[in-house]
Amino acid sequence: MAKIEGFRVINYRSLRDITMGKLWNTQNAKPLTPMTAVIGKNGVGKSTLFDTFGFLADCLKGGVEEACDSRGRGGFERIRSQGQKGSVEFQIYYKEDGNARPMTYELAIDLDSSERPYVKKERLRQRRKGQDRGRPFSFLILNEGKGLAWKGEEEGLDEDRGEFDLTNLIEKIQIGETSEESKETEIVELDDKRKLGIATLGALKQHPRISAFRRFIEGWYLSYFTPDAARSLPLAGPQKHLDIHGDNLGNVVQFMEREHPKKFQSILQKISTKIPGVEKISTAKSPDGRLLLRFNDRGFQEPFYAQQMSDGTLKVFAYLLLLEDPSPPPFLCIEEPENGLYHKLLETLAREFREHATAKKSGSQVFVTTHQPYFVDALKPEEVWVLEKGEDGFSTIRRASENSLINNLVSEGLPLGGLWYSDYLDKR
Repeated sequence: MAKIEGFRVINYRSLRDITMGKLWNTQNAKPLTPMTAVIGKNGVGKSTLFDTFGFLADCLKGGVEEACDSRGRGGFERIRSQGQKGSVEFQIYYKEDGNARPMTYELAIDLDSSERPYVKKERLRQRRKGQDRGRPFSFLILNEGKGLAWKGEEEGLDEDRGEFDLTNLIEKIQIGETSEESKETEIVELDDKRKLGIATLGALKQHPRISAFRRFIEGWYLSYFTPDAARSLPLAGPQKHLDIHGDNLGNVVQFMEREHPKKFQSILQKISTKIPGVEKISTAKSPDGRLLLRFNDRGFQEPFYAQQMSDGTLKVFAYLLLLEDPSPPPFLCIEEPENGLYHKLLETLAREFREHATAKKSGSQVFVTTHQPYFVDALKPEEVWVLEKGEDGFSTIRRASENSLINNLVSEGLPLGGLWYSDYLDKR
């Protein structure tokens, strides 16, 4: 399963420049863990950090201008860090699986002459087989929508040979005056500089590395689950995956009942140990073709419907159903899963997330933001990142395990969430 080992954000709202984990040029840093949680006080930027992943997914889906205006972001100038004039930039360092060569994606977005956001720079790099030092070879380089792409699995530009001018290199390739010219080198010019190059080239078979990265982002699941959406009455019909708002919860139950009855029963068993009284969950079709989600409680002959169930019950059920997806997303991002849940459920939920994230073949990398110490109690210092606001108003981030005192206290049996509650995770 693909995994993000490092992530950098520049000039995105309060995140003027933060790095989490390992990047291609910081090889001594430790990579992100399969289960990662970001904690911090209100207003430090946890929701902003969550939104960076949603923004990237939206850029791939509809282009950068649409992404800037989506989900109430308010346009590029509202996104760019206050007082900053540079590009909004992202860097993702990831592996397709544990043995794969790491790949780096770099994206810079800025305003063009008409004051509209566009893709200023885009690059994909990967180390060649047997290469363990130096710059990774670039196999996609686009400046202002024009650049080069290398086909296949191995070709790319060796930038260790010195600085290069992309425009000059393209001209030399066109007239055959450079060793970079080969049947694997492709000159690229996009007709829309507001669309990502990986969106176009990733659809072509001759670019397998670009396609792999595009599929990786397309597979991200960012949870915007709301209990009210889960109470809606969708049209009947099984659906394989839970959508981001949860309004097809009943359809996924219908799919699991039909296609994976044993797995669905295991979910019900987990539910019954976490939500007192729930004995059976099933679906029924209304006379007008709508789908009803039914919960049978012990001691009651008639079922309760989703519209009558508590927010917490629906939320726990949706999360457990999501973790049992037969083909799970590679990256699962959830903001404040604790909202509406009984505090004694939180440690159990955190363990469920970690168990899923560390499954060798069928798990997703899990990224969570939280402000609930009970949830953090189940986590390890290397899994937790502390987000804070600096005196300049911009966010800073550090790993809890960077503090040797925290490591020692946790090794002595003190829960991490309790230490956070007691202010031991604050800067000292």
